[in-house]
Amino acid sequence: MKQALICPFLGKLRDRFCEYGEDLSVVQKLERAAAVPGVSGVEIVWPHELRDLDLVKATLGRLGLGVAAVNVNVKSDPEFASGAVGAPDPAVRRMAVDYLHRGKDAAAALGAERVTCCPLSDGYDYAFQTHYGTDWERMVDTVRAAAAYRPEITLCLEYKPFETRVHGLLTSAAKTILVCQAAGTKGLGVTIDIGHSTFGGEVPADSLMLVAASGLPFYVHTNDNNGKCDWDLVAGACNIWEYLEFLYYLRELNYDGWITCDVAPLRQDPAEIFALNVRLTEQLWNWLDRVDRADIRARLLRNDFIGIRKMMEPFVFPANAREIR
Repeated sequence: MKQALICPFLGKLRDRFCEYGEDLSVVQKLERAAAVPGVSGVEIVWPHELRDLDLVKATLGRLGLGVAAVNVNVKSDPEFASGAVGAPDPAVRRMAVDYLHRGKDAAAALGAERVTCCPLSDGYDYAFQTHYGTDWERMVDTVRAAAAYRPEITLCLEYKPFETRVHGLLTSAAKTILVCQAAGTKGLGVTIDIGHSTFGGEVPADSLMLVAASGLPFYVHTNDNNGKCDWDLVAGACNIWEYLEFLYYLRELNYDGWITCDVAPLRQDPAEIFALNVRLTEQLWNWLDRVDRADIRARLLRNDFIGIRKMMEPFVFPANAREIR
C-alpha cells in the first residue's frame, strides 16, 4: 500500500469566514508530510507549489518522498473565474490547456505518472445561462488537447457535483467516463474522490467498479462527508462501511497505486489528522489481507449481506484491541 497526502492541506487553509493553519513554504510542507507515519508520497499543486521545481525535486529526494500526482489548478487564477476547460472564452481554454501541459512537464520531471485536475470553476448557476451541448463540446476538445501532449503522463479528471458553481460541468463518474471516451485519445483517466462520490449520491465502490469496467486508469482520493457538503473529513468518519467496501473492491481489482488523503484539517492538528486517516486505511487494508475475500465474493454473488456482516463482527468489535493491529 502506498499512501500520500495533498500538500496544501498542511499549510494555511480558508473557508468562507476564517483562516486556519500556518502560511508555510513548500519545503516546510514537504518536511511535515514526511514526518507523518505511513506517508510515503505527496500530491503537489502546479503552479503554486512548483515555482521552483529544482528545489522541490531536491527536497523530495532528501526526504524520500514520491509524487502520487501533480494537481493542476485551473480554478484559482482570476482568468478561470467563469470556467477553464469549458470556458466561453477560447483564450481561457487555451490557457487551461497550457496549464495542463506544463503540469505534465512538472510531473515528468518529478517522476510522477499522472496529473489530476478538478475543474471546479466550470459549470453554471442559472437556467438559460449556458448552452449545454456547446459546453460539452468545449470540455471534450480541451481535454483532448491536454491529453494528447505527453500521453505517457495520465490526465486524471476529478469529478464533483458542484462547487463553486451551482451546477458543475464534470459531475459524476459516468459523465467523466463519457468525456474520456468522447475525447478518443490515450492518456486519460479518472480521479475517484470518495467524498465527491458520496456527496453526489453515488456509492463509491459502485463508481469505482464502473470506472474499472470502462478500462480507464484511475487514482484515489480518500475523505468523507455526510452527503450534505464536501466537508473533507477523515475517511470513514460518516460512512465507515462504505469505506471498507471501497477498499475491498480496490483489493479485488489488485490496485497497487497511490491512495491519497484529501482531508482538510481546519480546526484539527494536520499531522494528527493525516496520521489518523493513514492509520485507519492501513488497518482496514490489512484486515482485507486476513479475511477470506473469496468467501466474501461468493456471498456477494448470492446477496448474503448477513453472512458477510457476521464475518466482520470480530474485526469491528474485537475482544482485544490487539486483534486489529
